[in-house]
Amino acid sequence: MANDPMEHKDGLSFWDHLDELRSALLKSLSAWLVASVAAFVCKEPLFAVLMKPLGPEQKLINIDVTAQFVTHVQVALCIGFVVALPLMIWWLYGFVAPALYRQEKRYTVIFMVCAVLLFAAGVALNYFLIFPLSFRFLSEYQVSPTVVNQISLSSYFSLLLVLSILMGLLFEVPVVTWLLSRLGILRPEYLKRYRRHVFVALLIVAAVITPTGDPFTLLLVTLPVYGLYELSILIIR
Repeated sequence: MANDPMEHKDGLSFWDHLDELRSALLKSLSAWLVASVAAFVCKEPLFAVLMKPLGPEQKLINIDVTAQFVTHVQVALCIGFVVALPLMIWWLYGFVAPALYRQEKRYTVIFMVCAVLLFAAGVALNYFLIFPLSFRFLSEYQVSPTVVNQISLSSYFSLLLVLSILMGLLFEVPVVTWLLSRLGILRPEYLKRYRRHVFVALLIVAAVITPTGDPFTLLLVTLPVYGLYELSILIIR
């Protein structure tokens, strides 16, 4: 009997693989939902942590009747996604793992673990250093003494979310360069050649993220990311 064109070399048909993918996605969505509900229930400790960079004297305002509830839901969904992300990645890896060779599986696991840890490190750096400095500067900046700053709840969390994502992505430099080198797109010679350009670009990005004008703050943001850039050169050498 001729082989079924819809059957793969692992003995499963296309529809079997589709069922496995659906199962992985459903489990991922379920984990996200459960984690989000847990975050929603833990409102007081969660927002106590997220608003810690405010300081004891700074207050936020709210002028939209639905903003506090909507912000609560949005924050719970974001936190739930972050908490459930390792499980989601693992289940999706379980779906693609049968199609990988043993060495590819090992590299994939290392890649996923490093990506998650580096993203978490970038978010932590933002929470403990970059966001407090940026928020303090921007909240106190005035074009005129007659203009008083009143920071809204939505603007506070928008800035926190944007900076967290940006720093998390910047910290993914080593894993991205490693992946590009494995695909034959990037060579270490290119990274060495554009060292100075990258450093200047990082200084510009740091100046945008932390518009304090303080050289010490600029270096605190630039040096960790540039250190990851140098680490990338060593990794793909």
